[in-house]
Amino acid sequence: MEAPLYPDPLLDPSTPNGGTLPSYWVGPRHLAGDDGRLYDAVADTLAGLGWTSLTIVRGRHEPDEALEDRQVLRSTVLHISPDTLRWAQWVLPDEPFHLGELPIAWQISARSDASSPLAEWSAYFTPDVPGEVLTDFLLALDARDHPTAALTGPEVVVDAVTAQGWLREADQPHSTAMHPTFTSRLSLSEVPPLIQDADPGALTTGPDEAGPFGWQAWAEPAMGAPYLWVASFGASVPHDLVAAFAASLSSTAPVLRQVLPASTRDRLLRAPAS
Repeated sequence: MEAPLYPDPLLDPSTPNGGTLPSYWVGPRHLAGDDGRLYDAVADTLAGLGWTSLTIVRGRHEPDEALEDRQVLRSTVLHISPDTLRWAQWVLPDEPFHLGELPIAWQISARSDASSPLAEWSAYFTPDVPGEVLTDFLLALDARDHPTAALTGPEVVVDAVTAQGWLREADQPHSTAMHPTFTSRLSLSEVPPLIQDADPGALTTGPDEAGPFGWQAWAEPAMGAPYLWVASFGASVPHDLVAAFAASLSSTAPVLRQVLPASTRDRLLRAPAS
């Protein structure tokens, strides 16, 4: 059963209560943020699926420098599936590049051949993507026998959100949808620069030509306001996997939170968890 939700300005999960934060069921999910647990939520799920985790540390080691004095510049955590065909990297400490002026937190990739060192597709997620949504995407990826095979057409992605009440874009009804409050959007559009993909069009596109198209999603709490989160899927990401992300993102089931994003707090419905 879903918890009843109601607006109440006195219930503010960001305010300490006796040194601890109370928990609330909140919605809509796409504006609920990551509760400051985006790494833990995903890592716990992957550990439960049997994925192996490795910590990669990069730094500078000067000649004759003691090991304890070594400067650690950046580090990342890599999670690898048992068949090594799919992996997830926590890259937030690196901040390799930004989407919508937000740093990348997770990069998820897959390949069809374990002997190839290159990913055939990658997807990128910034902080405040709800952990439940990213977890559902990874569960769908883990359940696939062939993580790169195209099983469906793009229509399944928009169908996944319109089934939950999202609206189709009038000019692009088969490739773009938005929440009725216009605060979140999902669109099959040109992939941003630096998104890794096996599609050769990503490398051969000229400066005046449109590049490959992939699914892009984002939350914009108010018109012209900074994005809450952004997700970008390379052109070769299977549409059914994006549909799993979309279905979870648009789900009307509330999520448990202790900390709410400042930019969306007033737009969220919430109810005490106990």
